[in-house]
Formats: sequence, structure tokens, C-alpha cells
Amino acid sequence: MAPEKSLERATFGAGCFWGVEETFRHVPGVVDTAVGFMGGTTENPTYPEVCSGRTGHAEVVQVTYDPDKTSYRELLDVFWNIHDPTTPNRQGPDIGTQYRSAIFFHTPEQEKEARASKGEMDRSGRFRRPIVTGIEPAGTFWRAEDYHQQYFAKRGGGQCRVW
Repeated sequence: MAPEKSLERATFGAGCFWGVEETFRHVPGVVDTAVGFMGGTTENPTYPEVCSGRTGHAEVVQVTYDPDKTSYRELLDVFWNIHDPTTPNRQGPDIGTQYRSAIFFHTPEQEKEARASKGEMDRSGRFRRPIVTGIEPAGTFWRAEDYHQQYFAKRGGGQCRVW
């Protein structure tokens, strides 16, 4: 009998979680996505509470993936390509700490890769301003309300890519 596959998690904040989730859902090797909140102080926050800016949470997408089919580095590449990591607390028209650019690492290996990737992106000259993406340990993932999950897939919408 073959051993059970080991799936891994990655968590990213890159602005409005609807479009971020939609992008990650289509990456080969991603087996599940969920939108929610991380990095704040309020337990079990609601979307309106997070939008108030008083909880300290970021809107995030938690990605469950098969490392035999996609790597954490490939997920980081997607992350850098779907938002502007040089704008503090803002993505396009969305303003507030909940829209900050953040990588929440689950393992020491993810932290190392995230920091290396951020350094490479900063040195690449791709961005005209310094990258402000925070890299912090993953805390509790608070799943957003059901109507936020796979929002675009349910409503036939497109991307909310802002740049």
C-alpha cells in the first residue's frame, strides 16, 4: 500500500482576497483554497470587523498544495505577479491594513524561501520602489464567511487584479 500523500499549506495576503484566491485556485498542484484573516488580535473576526481596520488582520488566502506537483517557490512567483508589493496597506483602490502585502510562513523552510525570494525580487529592478511585504509566522487562520469563499467562481466574475 502506498503512503498517503503529504499536502502542505501556504498563506498569502495580497489585497482583496477574492481575486487572489481565484488566481491560486488555477495553479496546477493546488488542491484547495480558502479565504480568511490572519495576523490580527481579534479572535474569530468577521469581515466587517476586519474592514474596520481595528483588528489588525490581513485578508489572506490559505493554499493547500501538493509539493510533488508545485513548489512553494512557484507559489511565491504567483504571489509576486498578482499584486503590487511596494504599496503599504493598499492594493489599487483598496486601502487599509487588511490589504497589506504579507507572506505568513508555516515552516522554517518557507520562511527561508520567502526571505530569499523577497530579496531576489528587490534586487531584480522589477519594481521602482522597495518591496514592503511583511514576512511573519503563520498564526491562527480565521476562515471568512461562506459567501466570500470562491467568490468569483460562484458569481461568474473576473479578477480584481489592480495593476
